[in-house]
Amino acid sequence: MAFLRSRRAFVGAFGIVLFAPGGARAQPSGRVSRVGILDAGVPHLFAAFREAMRNLGYSEGHNIVYETRSAEGKPERISGLATELVKLNPDLIVTAATQPSRALQQATSTIPIVVAAIGDAVATGLVTNLRQPGGNITGLSFLNTELSAKRLEVLKEALPRITRVALLNDLNTAQNIVAATETAARRLRLQLQILEVRSADDFERAFDVAVKNRAEAIDVLASAYFNAHRGRIVALAERTRLPAIYESREFVDAGGLMSYGQNLVDLFRRAAVYVDRILKGAKPGDLPVQQPSTFELAINARTAKALGLTIPPSLLARADQVIE
Repeated sequence: MAFLRSRRAFVGAFGIVLFAPGGARAQPSGRVSRVGILDAGVPHLFAAFREAMRNLGYSEGHNIVYETRSAEGKPERISGLATELVKLNPDLIVTAATQPSRALQQATSTIPIVVAAIGDAVATGLVTNLRQPGGNITGLSFLNTELSAKRLEVLKEALPRITRVALLNDLNTAQNIVAATETAARRLRLQLQILEVRSADDFERAFDVAVKNRAEAIDVLASAYFNAHRGRIVALAERTRLPAIYESREFVDAGGLMSYGQNLVDLFRRAAVYVDRILKGAKPGDLPVQQPSTFELAINARTAKALGLTIPPSLLARADQVIE
């Protein structure tokens, strides 16, 4: 199974250099920027964004003020929070994930929006062209459909005897990843059972259905809301003894079995460079939407042992992170 490109470097789409070397770059004297943050419920990722802003010379309360609104993992709150932020008329708004990005897109066509991470900026309708997004939106978009297919391949390589896999699908996200995963499942001769959820209230029911239908593993699709509730999801996988694969290593750090995907912390840090450029006069429509070319494989060996699993040595050798 070939991994998507190298996992050791980050290159922007089309080879365009957007990210400058480290080092603080101060704002013009006397200017205080107001930046809105619309958070689906992943404050640890926006903390990485703020840290990167500090490294670029932005001091909270001195030359920058953040207006933060968090849905705290409750998708039904997003629309109202987006409207509330837009009414504040900040200089710029930072967000991530499909639903918050779409909500802001509907709420304003003039305030610059930086999307720190989204599965597919074109497929979700945020931009029509990655190189020249136009409009008021730019940011970072990862290869969600390709990653979803690869994630299933990794799961099959780790557990070669499985034939039935449950798919935890957040209906608040772009649904094109489901079709890509189904295509990969057919190629791998896996039977998929799609478990659709809209809120955290659906998690236990979904896992119970997976067990009832004799799923042998579970693939947790990429979702900001799943990330917001990663501790609960990992606990359910442990309770039901379902080996699971996730989108990012935050789940593995929380006790999940394995993950394959983009480094979300890195994407949020890189979003700060977009914000810096726009606050200094650049137009978001002129800044290409960047795509990561690095993806991480993380494995929790302790969880594998607790489940009675033996991860193939070849897979362990390729992992970027192994928790012993």
